[in-house]
Amino acid sequence: MDEAARARLADWLTAAAGAPVEIASMALLSGGAVQQNWAMDVSRGGAPERWVLRTDNAAVLAVSLPRTAEFALLRAAFGAGVTVPEPLFCCDAREVTGAPFFVMRRAEGVARGHVLVRQAAASGGDPALAAALGRELAAIHSIRPPRDDLAMLAPPPDDPARDFVVKQRAALDAAGTPRPVLEWGLRHLERGSPPPGDVVLNHNDFRTGNYMVHEGRVTAVLDWEFAAWGDPHADLGWLCAPCWRFGGAHEAGGIGPRSALYEAYEAASGRRVDPGRVHWWELAATIRWAVIAADQAERHLSGRENNLELALTGHIVPELEMDVLRMTGALDA
Repeated sequence: MDEAARARLADWLTAAAGAPVEIASMALLSGGAVQQNWAMDVSRGGAPERWVLRTDNAAVLAVSLPRTAEFALLRAAFGAGVTVPEPLFCCDAREVTGAPFFVMRRAEGVARGHVLVRQAAASGGDPALAAALGRELAAIHSIRPPRDDLAMLAPPPDDPARDFVVKQRAALDAAGTPRPVLEWGLRHLERGSPPPGDVVLNHNDFRTGNYMVHEGRVTAVLDWEFAAWGDPHADLGWLCAPCWRFGGAHEAGGIGPRSALYEAYEAASGRRVDPGRVHWWELAATIRWAVIAADQAERHLSGRENNLELALTGHIVPELEMDVLRMTGALDA
């Protein structure tokens, strides 16, 4: 961010905060293939504070919510007792920095998935952390429609499972690249689609790598840009899907046993976990991530965004397709 943009940002923050804000430093944080996150050291009214500014990358996924919507979700989650950074200010104008953004407090901890999985593996797994994740999901799922503050979300689907299949099939058709294994997986899901049940707020990207841990405890649930109304088992399935275990042996995000996750979730939510539904959503998660990964690769290949991380993401699609074949039993035939 250039000096002129930083000066405009400081002026805007001063007006939003109702006190003089001076920006001591800004640094682009690692990761952020879909969005950018900037660590900010500031003073507000002379007092030092540590913030994060979250804004759009040069190219964004069509299914990603805008920053104003993500800010509203963060506020709803904060109010529901989810461990999220406190949301502070939101700007929907482009004139300040060139793109909409919001500012939140900075949380301490580690979010890198492979690091957290390796740490858990060193102790034979971390049931306590898996249980903490279950409680976080229970808090998220306590948010139910209708909510006036979340009116920007699409209406709750009548049948979340069938709605998922329809949307993923449409995404594959729109991409135009033949993906027979993913089509096979969608047909498998369609034939075993569970009936509609509870509808709650889904984080829709709740996985190792999207929460922060400090000294063994969850300090922040991050990246709310894909949130939507849906089946609560969808979040459980996404977390437990093989693709989000980072090579770890433990089924709950590579961190700990599935049983610890389920037990803590049930105790906190009062809702029974249906293992069959979770497994359906695990396959759905694998297909969805393959579709997203292919789309991210296309952002690079199309020339819209020259980015090595996006290019490399495309290389995981064949591995995900193998997971689909294993999960549908096709390799056993």
